[in-house]
Amino acid sequence: MSKQFNRRSFLKNTLLATGGIILIPNFISCSNDDDLSSPSIIPEDLDETNYEYGVASFDPTQSQVIIWTRYTSNSASATLIWQIATDVMFTNLVRSGEVTTDSSRDFTVAVEVQNLQADQKLYYRFINSDDATVSPIGETITLPSGGVDQVKIGVTSCANYTAGLFNVYSAMATSNIDIVVHLGDYIYEYGAGQYGTNAFTETLGRTHRPAHEIISLEDYRARYKQYRSDENLMLLHQKKPFIAVWDDHEITNDTYKDGAQNHQDNEGAFEVRKQNALQAYSEYLPAMTNDASIIYRSFQIGNLVNLVMLDTRLVGRDKQLEITDYFDASGDFDATTFQQDWLDPNRTMLGTTQKNWLLNEVASNSAEWQVLGQQVLMGKMMIPAELLTALGTIIGEVSATGSASSASMQLFQQQLEELVQLKLRVLNNDPSLSAYELARINTVLPYNLDAWDGYPTEREIILEAFAGKKVVVLAGDTHNAWSNTVVSNSENVTVTELATSSVSSPGFDTYLGSSPTFVNSFQDAITLLIDGLNYFDSARRGYMEVTFSPGTATSDWIFIDSVFSESFSTIIGHSITL
Repeated sequence: MSKQFNRRSFLKNTLLATGGIILIPNFISCSNDDDLSSPSIIPEDLDETNYEYGVASFDPTQSQVIIWTRYTSNSASATLIWQIATDVMFTNLVRSGEVTTDSSRDFTVAVEVQNLQADQKLYYRFINSDDATVSPIGETITLPSGGVDQVKIGVTSCANYTAGLFNVYSAMATSNIDIVVHLGDYIYEYGAGQYGTNAFTETLGRTHRPAHEIISLEDYRARYKQYRSDENLMLLHQKKPFIAVWDDHEITNDTYKDGAQNHQDNEGAFEVRKQNALQAYSEYLPAMTNDASIIYRSFQIGNLVNLVMLDTRLVGRDKQLEITDYFDASGDFDATTFQQDWLDPNRTMLGTTQKNWLLNEVASNSAEWQVLGQQVLMGKMMIPAELLTALGTIIGEVSATGSASSASMQLFQQQLEELVQLKLRVLNNDPSLSAYELARINTVLPYNLDAWDGYPTEREIILEAFAGKKVVVLAGDTHNAWSNTVVSNSENVTVTELATSSVSSPGFDTYLGSSPTFVNSFQDAITLLIDGLNYFDSARRGYMEVTFSPGTATSDWIFIDSVFSESFSTIIGHSITL
């Protein structure tokens, strides 16, 4: 390597241990670290090898962006030149430098390029002069400042490699979105043949590597490499910058701050597994943070949008309640104990530090739209208890045997029809409704205690803090598409929730089937039965395009017609304007 690059002075952070979490640091580059002097040190006839996981960019701001790649090498280390330019031919270089990576970070490179100009379209690449190799050319941006006419955000989550092709990512890559906001479940931890696997995807070779559930650091690294080898995901990373947060499957199912549903004693200490997961995450999905355990942060998009990314999963969450814990051996529900636990004012999803940061962040920000990028549904999804019980029976049967019994499905459909009729009578103020009939409608339970419905007291504190603000909540996690009007108990605050479907992970159709007649009736019934629910799609995979402009915001739910064929089409399944 030419000694001309000795003038660079990368400010590389040391490995930082915080609460036992090992951070793989970004390489920091300020403008006075650059070396733009001579292209002569770059060989001609560069070969596009050793970059089989492509390139990516993350966390654009008005003055900086992270650029990423992974270099495959049998050497102890690899030294790469990086370049950013305003043109695809790299004749107008804006920044450049050199960085060395090794096995301690799995040969990944994440350069946090600072002191850039706002509102730029930029191109970047990596070069290894020793091997005469060059990466694909990536595209990225810096965010605008001041007045902004429009920003279009692509919202996505829940990409299970074994559940289907990542056609949603392909659709996003060729769209006109400015930024990808990924709300988590970027990978899944399961082994081969476990959740999401089906006969179609097995014939496509979509089986998890390693074949076992991932636990060690090398396991997590191998799983990220498998996902990042997907051509559709590589293309999306190459074309669009990401702003990402984790959900549970980046660690393991139904994670909370010191445990998880899918972590057993024979899998070792949960804290060790969490450290492994977060180290691999920081290697493959770098963020502008100095602490690998802290993923919450905000992005200012001119005076139009304040995008606040939250961690509703790991940093502060108390263990989820389990509704089944409140039924006795006779099947009777202990409503009193459940309500005491459910409304416990000390239960938290965010933790005190993050909650206070969020409240201050929104209160002190003057952007027109306050947008929360977070993982789980905030809507008040209260469902008649009998229907929730019947649905639980179906899910249990499908999970155990692969299908639900005809008796369970018939009972569910019967209850659904009866409850819809009762709800219509309630809405029409039918005076003939009996106490029993009213109880069937009014006896409700939260649909998902892993979501904000499991932490209702903290939700009210946050909602009340949004008074006077235009707030949009983005959510993923459920594999289904939703839109909720979320009203505080005082009725003083109303926010809109927009929730995306999944990239490939199965939705309600896995348990209830995909018959168009039943799907439509099920969606209509649930929308009617849940107060505040305005839109629901239970069966299609897709993403959201959310466009913010002065005075208006629009959400388009984009759906694809197949995750089992490389040939697919997209449609706008639903749109709303705020």
